Amino acid sequence: MCGIAGFVGQGDRADLLAMTLALEHRGPDDEGFYIDEASRVFLGHRRLAIRDIQGGTQPMWNAARTICVVYNGEIYNHEALRAQLEAKGHVFATSHSDTEVLVHGYAEWGTGLAARLNGMFAFAVLDVRRRQLYLARDRFGEKPLYYSKGKGLFGFASELSALVRHRNISATPSPQALRKLFAYGYLPAPHALYENTAKLPGGHFMTVDLDTLELKIDVYWRFALEPDDALIEHGEDALAEQLRELLIAATDRRLVSDVAIGIFLSGGLDSSMVLAAAAKRRLAQEIETFTIGFSEPSYDESEFARVVANHVGSRHHEQILDLDVARDLIPSVLSRLDEPHSDASILPTYVLSAFTRERVTVALSGDGGDELFAGYDPFVALKPAALYAALVPRPIHVLLRFLAEHMPRSSRNMSLDFKIRRTLMGLSQPESAWAPAWMAPIDPDVVGELFEQPVRPEDLFSEAMELWETGPAQGRVDRLLQFFTTFYLQDDILAKVDRASMMSSLETRAVFLDNDVVDFARRLPSNFKYRNGQRKYLLKKALAPLLPPRIIERRKKGFGIPLADWMRKVPQTPPFDPIPGIRPAWMKRAWQDHRVGRADHRLALWTWLSLQHTLRASARTEH
Repeated sequence: MCGIAGFVGQGDRADLLAMTLALEHRGPDDEGFYIDEASRVFLGHRRLAIRDIQGGTQPMWNAARTICVVYNGEIYNHEALRAQLEAKGHVFATSHSDTEVLVHGYAEWGTGLAARLNGMFAFAVLDVRRRQLYLARDRFGEKPLYYSKGKGLFGFASELSALVRHRNISATPSPQALRKLFAYGYLPAPHALYENTAKLPGGHFMTVDLDTLELKIDVYWRFALEPDDALIEHGEDALAEQLRELLIAATDRRLVSDVAIGIFLSGGLDSSMVLAAAAKRRLAQEIETFTIGFSEPSYDESEFARVVANHVGSRHHEQILDLDVARDLIPSVLSRLDEPHSDASILPTYVLSAFTRERVTVALSGDGGDELFAGYDPFVALKPAALYAALVPRPIHVLLRFLAEHMPRSSRNMSLDFKIRRTLMGLSQPESAWAPAWMAPIDPDVVGELFEQPVRPEDLFSEAMELWETGPAQGRVDRLLQFFTTFYLQDDILAKVDRASMMSSLETRAVFLDNDVVDFARRLPSNFKYRNGQRKYLLKKALAPLLPPRIIERRKKGFGIPLADWMRKVPQTPPFDPIPGIRPAWMKRAWQDHRVGRADHRLALWTWLSLQHTLRASARTEH
């Protein structure tokens, strides 16, 4: 895992050094630069050495010094690609560097390179002969890539905070980005926090002309559900076996490393699968697993993690976290988040990453399983929500929302009253906005009160609503799957895990996002994912031979923290630094109402806190 940065045009060596220094936590082992003052091309790299420790330094050139790469990620099929390229006459200088596969792969396939890769990556290729940069990001955006295009300057970086270290790239918040942040709880690509900055979406690549700085963006892959009813003829048992073998193979590919590897183990189905699959390819007693437990029972899953670890026989490591101690980490973690979001599980994810990094440099995770195989609560809510929307008149709905707001409030993890209020809030919106509205930090009908200009819900959720209306026609389950994989997975879950792990210089690898697993899931009819109220139907059937029934059958809990309680106590004095375009009056009332128990604004307050710390950190490091 590494950090990359660079620019073409205005700027000098000092700008590049400032950008790469901001990425030191992503690559503490080494640094490298390419600077061509005459052509105004500047490339920088920070390295966390994982593969070919001696030979994998960057920037990496071909023998003719016409192609150069800076790269962040892991290419899991690099050995197969290397064999293909050697058969075509390419001569490699390193023994097993996946970076060099990108160098020769671009020489052979040009901008078609990204589509051939099975991995997580963000890279930039300098093509000296064509006078262009080629940048690409993996299918789901596991690895971040930000860019900025201005007059006389194109810049890119692994993190937004590094990008704005260039003196000509301003850290001025974008009003549109702020509205999207409080709509979704994260910023859906291509939106980024600052004016004239953007995220290259997953599955996209871009080319930049070095002379004119003309920029072109293309899609090389897009997640699209294409259910194949012919799969039904294979029978459930055969499909379950096929899925199981695909997951074992995907795990095996992610166990290849020149440094120590461990596994995040929550005790949930997905991470338990990763451990069980790893034990099919490695001696169980050689596998190290890591769990964070909590002192509060409704948030603690450590018991289930121990069950799985004992069942498989891994070398298990567990740390029980006092949530009051974790609460004290809020300022330091949020100030390093790079881009704000409403997902407070960044805190336990960070603690788990730091704990894991004490023993290993790479950790495998179960991220992606819920999105691909319908693991979230909203899948259960879809059918009753549709019935409710069809039968309940608007005035009755308004009355029910009023009554729900006056229900006794619980601070337990995913309590019933919390679910009821969130469900009714979403049902106040058009069906195409249900999914994002159910998860929104602020009621979409009142979010406009936070901004100086009116905000329409259809503008807030334009991306999600368009996807819902133009996406798969098979039904609501498929539409919801499309939403979670396109937006929530990329810009919330994967962004959170990347930032939390990189704060501790830990590489994480998501087994479920393997190309072969994803392609199987895309073709699998939704009835095999969600059936008669059961989530992850086929996945559970596939894993039944590998895991204890107690793990297969348990309800999903999630990686939660007592956020509602915390926001009643911390910070003692909430921050209200002025932000252009925002009127703080609504947020001040929200803090007051939450602290006296009149309302539950936990997500809104956390999002605000995250934004304030991010902007303060940016101001401290500005040019």
